[in-house]
Amino acid sequence: MNEQDIKQTIFQLLKRIAPETDPSQLKPDENIRETLNIDSFDALQFIVALDEKLGIEIPEEDYGKTTTLKSLLTYVKEKIERQ
Repeated sequence: MNEQDIKQTIFQLLKRIAPETDPSQLKPDENIRETLNIDSFDALQFIVALDEKLGIEIPEEDYGKTTTLKSLLTYVKEKIERQ
């Protein structure tokens, strides 16, 4: 799975959680939750959906590594490559 596929998956899942937003407008260094106005419950749902869709596990202690689009992409890519 390449970076573009990962990004598409992230956008699809964010759109499902925050349907009134346009995740594709996120800039790489913007905080995802703040920019899309996602509360902590929806953020957790997003992480769980990402885990299931990509077959990876994002432990709670790593949530801080997934706050921006850029950091989330890097993190997910590394997780997939390590499998």
